[in-house]
Amino acid sequence: MPASQHQNPKSDIEISQAATMTPIIEIASTRLGISAQNLDPYGHYKAKVSMDYIKSLKDKPNGKLILVSAITPTPAGEGKTTTTVGLTDALNQSGKKAMLCLREPSLGPSFGMKGGAAGGGYAQVVPMEDINLHFTGDFHAITSANNLLAALLDNHIYFGNALGIDSRRITWHRVLDMNDRALRAIVNSLGGTANGFPREDGFDITVASEVMAIFCLAADLDDLRRRLGNIIVGYTRDKKPVRAGDLKAQGAMTALLKDALSPNLVQTLEGTPAFIHGGPFANIAHGCNSVLATTTALKLADYVVTEAGFGADLGGEKFLDIKCRKAGIAPSCVVLVATIRALKMHGGVKKEDLKKEDLRALETGMSNLQCHVENVRKFGIEPVISINRFSADTPAEIELVRTACARLGVECYMADHWAMGGEGAADLARAVVTVCDSGKSKLKFLYPDEMPLFEKIRTIAREIYRAKDVTTDKGVKEQLAAFEAMGYGTAPICVAKTQYSFSTNPDAKGVPVDHTINVRDVRLSAGAEFVVAICGEIMTMPGLPRIPAAEAIDVGPDGRIVGLF
Repeated sequence: MPASQHQNPKSDIEISQAATMTPIIEIASTRLGISAQNLDPYGHYKAKVSMDYIKSLKDKPNGKLILVSAITPTPAGEGKTTTTVGLTDALNQSGKKAMLCLREPSLGPSFGMKGGAAGGGYAQVVPMEDINLHFTGDFHAITSANNLLAALLDNHIYFGNALGIDSRRITWHRVLDMNDRALRAIVNSLGGTANGFPREDGFDITVASEVMAIFCLAADLDDLRRRLGNIIVGYTRDKKPVRAGDLKAQGAMTALLKDALSPNLVQTLEGTPAFIHGGPFANIAHGCNSVLATTTALKLADYVVTEAGFGADLGGEKFLDIKCRKAGIAPSCVVLVATIRALKMHGGVKKEDLKKEDLRALETGMSNLQCHVENVRKFGIEPVISINRFSADTPAEIELVRTACARLGVECYMADHWAMGGEGAADLARAVVTVCDSGKSKLKFLYPDEMPLFEKIRTIAREIYRAKDVTTDKGVKEQLAAFEAMGYGTAPICVAKTQYSFSTNPDAKGVPVDHTINVRDVRLSAGAEFVVAICGEIMTMPGLPRIPAAEAIDVGPDGRIVGLF
């Protein structure tokens, strides 16, 4: 039997630090045909690709796009990023010209509990420490641009408030790329008249900022500037919107983001080129890497593998209904990632019992995977199933999953890329190429642009979350009507909800039935050009867990970082 997960005692960071990397200039030249003068290196192993070079690619044909998504996540883990890396390595091993596009990790989960976003085992992007920490400074730039707008807003009010901004109706928050619950709700400008006018305020995590969403949806520098100027920061007393453009903020914000907008090029352990750029969370934002990175990769490779955050019901839906709609792209195949451990957890098994064979629980948990398969097909895309193998998986469990997938008419493959790199995903890669080249996938959106905003929310809830209905109060419906009156009725919906369930109850595993989705608030992201529907108890500034991952992270005597996954 092939090697399987957790048989190798090395940690992810030990594997990464032991790797021999190829200089990024060489990766760009030999793998992608990008010359050194079109790169802005950040050391030896990471670089940004120049915007002028990207513009020169506009007439080149696009390769095929592959979306990696997953079942509803559990503490047992699914391995979506690892699959994205391993699959792309496998495609290159088979002679295809392939590259991958991932999101940049946030410091919040890196020091919290979720971990990083560079893959794992022998299916990683490197340098892992750089990617999971400061990388090329993109998140710093996004944080600074967001907070510059907040400073200009309060400064405008301090110096006479010529725009007549109602301080009770300010909607723009400051941000920080860290989990810090103490900053969720604050009062600012205390300390006397010299410090401004006190008001209630709050912080979001950087990945929830509309600036992050705009950064990831902007087609170029001009589009970035336009979108930044359209950000609504608050309202006047007669409820007229006040935009960043009214504060003359978009120019300086664009200046802060100019260098960051260029995609970051790195490599996998096997030397496969990878763009890692942008990083909105999928539970509180739209959950995809930048449009600019994805569309550039499609010009550079025949097959481009990317991922969407969390499950196919959350990040996958947003990738298709928001990113693909706005960028004019469409995947030729969707890979749905699962583990037998996670499927058993959806069948009711406790985490400490997951190593025991339990066919009944696995059969029950398969309903979650089935629901995701059905959801993907509602978009006209053909899925392939990738099951990340663990050493405790039994032959009977593997056979049950394969039989159940055959009943669904979907290809299913066991994958060992965590332990074997690209070689462990060879079968999966062949199946993905077959689906891509068949032309079966024809993207269709879940809802049309002209559908009323509330009906869009209801459609997502019923069709994707399998909810009985959507509930909300009069104020939310009035707010949606106001957005439509402002000309935003054609905007797509970005649902903010728990990632751990189809419902808004994070403890409801499998496929909950007869549940309702409550929309407790809606927010207009005018620059990103979508409407956020906040459902259930979801926070845009997470907190750290009882035992944060930060407690294990340190720097060794040799200067190397330790304890980072």
